Amino acid sequence: MSLDRVLAHIDNECDSALERLFQIVRIPSISADPAYRDDCRRAAEWCSSNLNEAGFTAGVRPTIGHPMVVGNYDGAGANAPHVLFYGHYDVQPIDPLELWTRDPFDPAVVDVDGEKQITGRGVSDDKGQLLTFVEAARAWIAETGGLPINVTVFLEGEEESASPSMIPFLTENADELKADVALVCDTNMWDRATPAISTMLRGLVYEDVVVHAASHDLHSGYYGSAACNPIHVLAAILADLHDETGRITIPGFYDGVPEVSAEQKAQWAELGFDEKAFFGGIGLSEPAGEAGYSTLEQIWSRPTAEVNGIIGGYTGEGAKTVIPALASAKISFRLVGDQDPETIRENFRAFVTERLPADCRAEFRSHGGDRAVSQPVDNPWVQKTRAALSSEWGRDAALIGMGGSIPVVTQFKTLLGMDTVLVGFALEDDRIHSPNEKYNLASFQRGTRSWARILAALAA
Repeated sequence: MSLDRVLAHIDNECDSALERLFQIVRIPSISADPAYRDDCRRAAEWCSSNLNEAGFTAGVRPTIGHPMVVGNYDGAGANAPHVLFYGHYDVQPIDPLELWTRDPFDPAVVDVDGEKQITGRGVSDDKGQLLTFVEAARAWIAETGGLPINVTVFLEGEEESASPSMIPFLTENADELKADVALVCDTNMWDRATPAISTMLRGLVYEDVVVHAASHDLHSGYYGSAACNPIHVLAAILADLHDETGRITIPGFYDGVPEVSAEQKAQWAELGFDEKAFFGGIGLSEPAGEAGYSTLEQIWSRPTAEVNGIIGGYTGEGAKTVIPALASAKISFRLVGDQDPETIRENFRAFVTERLPADCRAEFRSHGGDRAVSQPVDNPWVQKTRAALSSEWGRDAALIGMGGSIPVVTQFKTLLGMDTVLVGFALEDDRIHSPNEKYNLASFQRGTRSWARILAALAA
């Protein structure tokens, strides 16, 4: 069978595939830092060259920011399915560098408690993940002369910095990028032995709020207790975001939030989620979220309001006795169901403004917003993908929710009219966005084999 030959090719060429992963990880493509602009361009050129070498027709496409990469293979015939595979070649910053055990852009395979792990920034998010698909396609073309379906590969260079070029690029290139279904490899397995398809993604609204009071910083001896302190004001407002049960108090916040069905709860219960291990792995012991909901419900199907950072006054070494002129916070809202991002944003701003005392004003900065996305589990693309994953891993692929957000999935739906199947091989302990990011060697190798099977299944 062709698939057997392809799988054997992947097994025999694993060292070459690993070296290609090392090559792209060595390029410090940090999209958020302008100092790495040339490196992002270099990473895009490497991806384009790698796709051409694998058998695609690929090129680097300029944008208002970092370039996109698009590669096409249309040799399967007009009647074959056409999929769009998405990944991103950019990575998060590496700070704090002193916490890394080795150079983040010098990848290696290390043995940790008998488990082989690939180390380096981007090995899991998302360079290792996207290469599992490209390596599977490479093996198909090498062994059979082509792919069983038509494929467009679309690689972004700004995913880690809010994707400012994405919507214009999708709009301008819709005819080329539109396919029967999109595939994304930027998610997790259920556990080390169980593959997963993420069928639910939360949406996201991100806001900066700055509370201004006096015209300049004040001496806390001369003005203390008499002058308004914006840190006190902001802290009180942030504390008001939740009641004693963890419920969010912004008016209208829960409009459009569905309750999870009994069937869905039963399916999640069968996953055998270990709450103690989940919290123990991050140094905690119990859930602290909205009362009345299980941990899986809290992270997959309930909305959030989180304070991601708060700044005000003097934060350096030693003492400086000031009442600051302003205080600021970064707030993110994860959305579910039919929650509307713009309504959430407007209601949050009104919530803050209504609580400001005299002599204070608030300034807001928006960082975009996207709706939640859900995929019906009986979708035929999901079912074929699930069968292929189960064949590779020897157990049923889990159908899970995902607490995070992947805005491009919403954009594929709204701008291109495409559903997305989310398959990833990352693990919870991959430390993405943190020092010492890693990707298990088994994730890379078996992820590649999984995509080879999925390509065959989607062609059937």
